[in-house]
Amino acid sequence: MADEKSFDHLYENLILIDGAANLVHKKFTRDQESVIQRAKDAGVQKIMVPGSSVKSSKEALRLSRIYPGIVYSTAGIHPHDSKSIQEEPDSWLEFSAIAQAPECVAIGPCGLDYQRDFSEPEVQKEIFEKQIQLACQLDKPLLIHERSAQEDLLEILKKYPEVPQVIVKGFMGTTDEALKYLGRGFFLGLTGYLCKDKSDTGVRKLLEDGTLAVDKLLVESDSPFMYPNTRASKLPQHVKTAITERSLLFLHRYCTFQRNEPCSLPAIVEMIAAFMKKTPEEVALATAFNALKLFGLSQ
Repeated sequence: MADEKSFDHLYENLILIDGAANLVHKKFTRDQESVIQRAKDAGVQKIMVPGSSVKSSKEALRLSRIYPGIVYSTAGIHPHDSKSIQEEPDSWLEFSAIAQAPECVAIGPCGLDYQRDFSEPEVQKEIFEKQIQLACQLDKPLLIHERSAQEDLLEILKKYPEVPQVIVKGFMGTTDEALKYLGRGFFLGLTGYLCKDKSDTGVRKLLEDGTLAVDKLLVESDSPFMYPNTRASKLPQHVKTAITERSLLFLHRYCTFQRNEPCSLPAIVEMIAAFMKKTPEEVALATAFNALKLFGLSQ
């Protein structure tokens, strides 16, 4: 493994951007400031904090105002929470106001999730469309969450050719599903799920065979979820040895299966780079550029 000094040299001139870290989750209630500082120490200079309900979107916006230039928020109604808008129609007005704030850089995560039935599919579709329309109105990118619902999701999006850029958050699908998204010009966000994926038709293959180019890629810690288990037995040896000591230091000292943190992002970038047979420098630079462009951020 590379030593700490070589890691510092590699990242000293780069911006690592976390495309999604759920810092308003209750697991971060007591130490948000320390978590953000650790992320900065690890080389993560900007963090997108998604809102998945009216309440969490408001909390994410508040956090972005406490840490301007570092934390940015998104405003979304997650498919699981769709019924809350239908049950309380007035809450949509509050949500729309949150979405208009300049610190809010995207609409979502929104979309369809048919793996669980927290909200009926028809309700999910209705609220999803409302958020697409809002993204078009505000000219902000759309952050997509989709599970077992790609066909319906793409059918809905066909009705909105004017929709701004689309990012598929935390992509965990097959290469065929990826090709459908990439064929529409969408960006894919990847997480520590790479350590779990063992399929010959999944995320790893996307990287190994060049299906997913770096110019369509974002990296996400998805904290406190998706802990990148670099000790996983199915993780190829060449990927394990590509992870630097300094990345492992942050990962093993501060992150666990119960609570992942944004400071795990360098390890995720290094894993992705190893699968793609690229340098971490290339992946960090490309994904940071993509995020800056998509979310309209300044360096």
